[in-house]
Amino acid sequence: MIKRIVIIGSGIAGVTAIKAIRETDLESEVYLIGEEEYYPYNRVRLSKGIFSQLEENNILLQKKEWYEQNNIKILVNTKVLNVNTDSQEVLLDDGSKIMYDRLLFANGSSNRIPPINGIGKNGVFTLRNLNDALEIKNRLNESKEIVVIGGGIQGLEMAWILHQHGKEVTVCELLSRLMPTQLDDDASCILKETIQSHGIKILTSTAVKEILGADKVEGILIDGKVELKCDTVIYSTGIKANIDLLEKTNIQTARGILVNNKMETNIKGVYAAGDIAEYNNQISGLWNIAIAQGRVAGYNIAGREMIYENIIPVTTLNAFGISLFSMGCIDETKPTNILVEENNNLKEYKKIFIKNNKVVGAIVIGDTKKSPLLKSSIEKEINLDEVDLSNISVNELFEKLKNK
Repeated sequence: MIKRIVIIGSGIAGVTAIKAIRETDLESEVYLIGEEEYYPYNRVRLSKGIFSQLEENNILLQKKEWYEQNNIKILVNTKVLNVNTDSQEVLLDDGSKIMYDRLLFANGSSNRIPPINGIGKNGVFTLRNLNDALEIKNRLNESKEIVVIGGGIQGLEMAWILHQHGKEVTVCELLSRLMPTQLDDDASCILKETIQSHGIKILTSTAVKEILGADKVEGILIDGKVELKCDTVIYSTGIKANIDLLEKTNIQTARGILVNNKMETNIKGVYAAGDIAEYNNQISGLWNIAIAQGRVAGYNIAGREMIYENIIPVTTLNAFGISLFSMGCIDETKPTNILVEENNNLKEYKKIFIKNNKVVGAIVIGDTKKSPLLKSSIEKEINLDEVDLSNISVNELFEKLKNK
């Protein structure tokens, strides 16, 4: 029997791992260590709660009693300073040490700080944790003109929420299109036009060079010359796995902690899951993948073997009066067939990517009712050998997939 399990990180991966462990092992001591002063909470709800009752108890992943009921020793507001894998010890910021028999890194990632002059000024924010959300919420009481740096999913969701509450919003994206890793040029153009129709300004191919103002934000400098007035800046420009803690260990890292399909690292008894784990050269940064990896790690830690089956990332957006779905490979150089259907009047767009007679990717804007069918086809690698893909419409393809 395992004697003590230590989990570093209080996000969804760590909590899911605990649930998996307790299915098999009710006896081992389990420690959950989190840097924040809060019990584990649902980070997905932070942006939506900016203008509502944003309190710890409203967004908890589990009620506080659940940890006691499951014999979990939870340490909040506690930072791990170092891990010694030789002596199997975790050093905490109060000088104490916790011995472990199994260790799980589930301490996630941080928002990447863009290299912009003035990024540390008063009035510049990012949204990663509850304190970030509370700071933004307090700021918005006096804020009118807001610049969002980053045209990815989080930046756009934030822009929509701010706009709905009467704020003047400008989105600045460094690359040539919005959601560049999930959309092609045409889909991004539809999204951009739709967002602009609501009065939100979109600036693509735009580099923010400096955040202006003495004591607080007064504007931004773009492309070296043009000044844009604003009183608040919120940036969302990607994530960085929290691997600094591992610098003095022999645990192998690249962009994240390298793991196999059991979420094991190169050190026996040490695992990683969620945003900090790098599997098959990828760090997901997605909620559903963190859950799946946490479950696999938990089972294997408890001695119940389970293999992680790679989950194909899915992106959905319901904002600006439209629905959007993107999944799988949307690189136009890789598929053998591409099917496209567009209705400019209804702002509908469907693009299906097919390789070797299998659907490998899809982009849908507008009517996303068929998205579950596409998701299932991609995940199950449905074979379309008998279908003439050179002479078929998107709707006809949907009918073929229904019958599979």
